[in-house]
Amino acid sequence: MNVVFAVKQYISKMIEDSGPGMKVLLMDKETTGIVSMVYTQSEILQKEVYLFERIDSQNREIMKHLKAICFLRPTKENVNYLIQELRRPKYSIYFIYFSNVISKSDVKSLAEADEQEVVAEVQEFYGDYIAVNPHLFSLNILGCCQGRNWDPAQLSRTTQGLTALLLSLKKCPMIRYQLSSEAAKRLAECVKQVITKEYELFEFRRTEVPPLLLILDRCDDAITPLLNQWTYQAMVHELLGINNNRIDLSRVPGISKDLREVVLSAENDEFYANNMYLNFAEIGSNIKNLMEDFQKKKPKEQQKLESIADMKAFVENYPQFKKMSGTVSKHVTVVGELSRLVSERNLLEVSEVEQELACQNDHSSALQNVKRLLQNPKVTELDAARLVLLYALHYERHSSNSLSGLMMELRNKGVSEKYRKLVSAVVEYGGKRVRGSDLFSPKDAVSITKQFLKGLKGVENVYTQHQPFLHETLDHLIKGKLKENLYPYLGPSTLRDRPQDVVVFMIGGATYEEALAVYNLNRSTPGVRIVLGGTTVHNTRRARPAGSARCPGVRLTPSVRAKYGRSVRARAVGQAHGRKIEAHVKFLSSDIGERSLHFRKNNLEGSGSLLKHYHHCRAGGGFPQCSQVLGRTGEAVLERVPDADKHSLNANI
Repeated sequence: MNVVFAVKQYISKMIEDSGPGMKVLLMDKETTGIVSMVYTQSEILQKEVYLFERIDSQNREIMKHLKAICFLRPTKENVNYLIQELRRPKYSIYFIYFSNVISKSDVKSLAEADEQEVVAEVQEFYGDYIAVNPHLFSLNILGCCQGRNWDPAQLSRTTQGLTALLLSLKKCPMIRYQLSSEAAKRLAECVKQVITKEYELFEFRRTEVPPLLLILDRCDDAITPLLNQWTYQAMVHELLGINNNRIDLSRVPGISKDLREVVLSAENDEFYANNMYLNFAEIGSNIKNLMEDFQKKKPKEQQKLESIADMKAFVENYPQFKKMSGTVSKHVTVVGELSRLVSERNLLEVSEVEQELACQNDHSSALQNVKRLLQNPKVTELDAARLVLLYALHYERHSSNSLSGLMMELRNKGVSEKYRKLVSAVVEYGGKRVRGSDLFSPKDAVSITKQFLKGLKGVENVYTQHQPFLHETLDHLIKGKLKENLYPYLGPSTLRDRPQDVVVFMIGGATYEEALAVYNLNRSTPGVRIVLGGTTVHNTRRARPAGSARCPGVRLTPSVRAKYGRSVRARAVGQAHGRKIEAHVKFLSSDIGERSLHFRKNNLEGSGSLLKHYHHCRAGGGFPQCSQVLGRTGEAVLERVPDADKHSLNANI
């Protein structure tokens, strides 16, 4: 259940399958982000990939000495770019990998365009999502819904991304969804529809306890994305913004040219990996220790080079020294900017009141503190609006509600209309009428006791009192106490035992605070593995509900089984884990003669990745992986795969 590892295995397999020799990696806008999240450019360079290009770039040169590895989403636009590419190939041979299902008609169009026979293979690798952390993924979709209903295009994209995630982790889950959300039910039905159609793809080895997919809606907890954060990763995203691991520091006063954009990746940055979930005070202390370690090593590296041995030692240690120097510079700059913003925007005081609004129930104190901060000139319009939003959500139906007065104070403070309009929009999106749960009142005796004791003893950190509602939901799920009347199963089946593998998907976007909650649950609950995903990963600037509109149905991507006809039959022997199915399909085209398509489905041993390979060639052509197609009837010829735990497929196309 490691999404970074799953995507990384796909990329490694692509490069490995292309064989030795110099290569170019050809991507689109989305797959560029997918690859960059799991591999650095220097890592890929070590695998003989020396050039990185976009498929939509108009200025690519002809380089026949390079092999092309194409990793693309199977969109019409990308297929058209590929058709143009194959008609005038710039590289010697093409290995084409789609991140999701490609239709038969599109494959045929590619085959027809490949008149120069430069395509070695066309395959589907299900890396159709952004792997943020090992337990966190995103689809990078902003504005997925229109009001509380799906935008049709985004529902289709979300369904594709979520089913790709399940395939890459080799999970065929039972599905539960949030009953109060029509969008959650709709997505659950779409995912179930794909699983039903693609049942052959989801024939994984059965486990004693089936995996579970839990689909939630952001509207049930609009509080969490609005809070300032105090752990490193979450704080960086809230104050600076993280976009595919990249942080834009160009607006930092006095920033040097080489630090205008930096990368924070736990895969390649040991300091970040060790500190991403620690609070800001600990980060400051650890930065100091990092600086001291760097200073200790620095004089040794800068000593005089008086002998060949000195020079050799310097050359051997220089890359490590340079890397450490870059790490120190990067984190000192980032932490310094965070510290400046905290002071400039008075965020310690602002955050304390936010926590009071989110976790306490003293209306009089909360109102007084919000009014006081609205008068403070250091409080920005974003933070002022944030405080009023939290007040509006918490005390929406309080008998002494003073929202109109706070709105007037926002106007007097000069807060722009776009922020003032957000207040009513957020209440409509995530207010009490919409929520299926009560965010602010303890629901049982244990919760009431905990809150009472917390009030007596105080809390260890007033800035981190808040626990996202997702933590409570997952805690109940793990203990078998999640109510079916609030989170029903899709279909008649129910899970009797405690779940072990859980995929949680948040429509409207997850947060790094929720990712931290999942990380802690994984650590504290042996035998349970949870992966969290969302349409995006929020900070306050992104947490803006869209306007409402009715969302019609969506036509999903055609299934693999459907595109090869109803006559496809499979005889299963052994377990799906080692399954390999081979079939051969022939196209007849008047202008290009016979072309065949070699279709193979195969599980990568140990990678948690299900692959479907389409190998394209001319009938009887020179590609060894293509078997000869017999006759002109379109009948597929099948072979027995020698491995004992693999099986054959009979098909008439």
